[in-house]
Amino acid sequence: MIAALSAFKDAIKRRWPALRLRSILLAVLMFAAAMPALGGIFLRSYENTLVRQTEAELNAQGAALAAAAAALWPGAPPASALPEPDPEDPAYYRPEKPSIDLSAAVILPERPTPAPAAGTPDPDAVAAAARLDRIFADTTRSTLAAVVLTDAHGRVVRGLGAGGDLSTLPEVRHALSGRSETVLRRIGQYRPRYIWEWLSRASAVRLHHVRPVVVDGRTVGVLLLSRSPRGLFKGLHEDRGKLLLGAGVILLVLFSLAGLVSRGVTRPIEQLSAATRAMATGQGDAPETPRTAAVEIQALYDDFRAMAGAIDKRSRYLRDFAAALSHEFKTPLAGVRGAIELLQDHYPTMSQAERERFLANIAADNARLSALVGRLLELARADMATPEAGVAAASAAAAKSVAAALSTPAFAVTADLSGDLPPVAAPLAMIETVLTVLVENSRQAGAGKVAISGHDRGQAVVLVVADDGPGVASADAARLFEPFFTTRRAEGGTGLGLSIARSLARAHGGEVAYVAGADGARFTLSLPPA
Repeated sequence: MIAALSAFKDAIKRRWPALRLRSILLAVLMFAAAMPALGGIFLRSYENTLVRQTEAELNAQGAALAAAAAALWPGAPPASALPEPDPEDPAYYRPEKPSIDLSAAVILPERPTPAPAAGTPDPDAVAAAARLDRIFADTTRSTLAAVVLTDAHGRVVRGLGAGGDLSTLPEVRHALSGRSETVLRRIGQYRPRYIWEWLSRASAVRLHHVRPVVVDGRTVGVLLLSRSPRGLFKGLHEDRGKLLLGAGVILLVLFSLAGLVSRGVTRPIEQLSAATRAMATGQGDAPETPRTAAVEIQALYDDFRAMAGAIDKRSRYLRDFAAALSHEFKTPLAGVRGAIELLQDHYPTMSQAERERFLANIAADNARLSALVGRLLELARADMATPEAGVAAASAAAAKSVAAALSTPAFAVTADLSGDLPPVAAPLAMIETVLTVLVENSRQAGAGKVAISGHDRGQAVVLVVADDGPGVASADAARLFEPFFTTRRAEGGTGLGLSIARSLARAHGGEVAYVAGADGARFTLSLPPA
């Protein structure tokens, strides 16, 4: 079963047409607008209401005519002799609810022609028919309902088929037993008059309502009323002007909504898609947000511009990084290659001191390459670092740990932080790593003392690393955090330490910055509170 369902889905997917978003939206709107009409037709709700209305009218007409027939029937007791009904009695009112359900009712064949009667009709029934004929005729002229009256044996005394016998009809038998009933029967000579009439189940049927005539507790006759219900499509045909006007208004609203959706959704998405393709080829810029776009689409444009800016910034960073990396590796590699070539060409004629000098150069360049590779791995890990959920660390403890580890008699490191600093949302090891980089940077720059302090700014906890060294030249301050920028290249500096420190801090929502001052160098590490 599952395999068959999967095969069916695959077949549908292979044959599914490529649809535009505006086509799908227009189809959805059209279907939503057509749903009430489709429901009224195919669920037959409106048509069923028309049939039940006709049944209710036949019930009311039959009740009135049966009461008139009972009052005018020969031998009926006078009204004064009948017991006075009590309107306060709960059983006084007996409303008859419609019983026909067009979607479930059985449609019987056309009513047959009355069979020849076996005997003569009841004289009282014939006399009652003569008294009631004018009432029946006037009623038929107004309601268009055919009226047939039979005697107590089902013999027709008035109406179509007079003189015949209808006692074999199921509904007439029910009426003779004292029960009213309504049935649906086909119209044999019916011919459609409207093009959509084939959709209607009620167009070719006629309602037949039978009701007993009861006199002094006896069923003395049967009234049979028949009438065609008001056809659904006849009503639609008669109201076609109003329906066409309504359909035109609905279509106008639909197309207006489709245009609104097109301007607010589909066109902005198409423009964003075109901008994406252009940017993929390196020929376009981030598009401006259309003023008519939906709020969510405007947010999508903002996110797209932010993403495009981040990608462009990252691309420039990678391009510059690759160029700097090539330059940094080229120098030691060129030195190693030159030293090896000299040793290969002149090794027999070199003195031992010259050989050791060239080998020392090779070893130094190799050490520099190893240091660069190690630092690059650290920078990659820092760039890929992600914040940890629910982490909290005491920055004062981290600062004191770094001061204790790096302080020597020739290089004093002090940590003067208040114990009431709030914990920060960063791991303790990360704080120690960044502070170690900053302190080591001061030591390598020639400082003799480093002081670590801190304070709470509400939105961030700021740690300050200040030294008494020569400071940073104003021309170099803007490039301090660039990868491979160093003023100590001759001493083996890689220029990656500050870049690693800043990447680690930013990965946890913090920042490392240089603060210009009159004496020495000052760096700040800002971290969000936990």
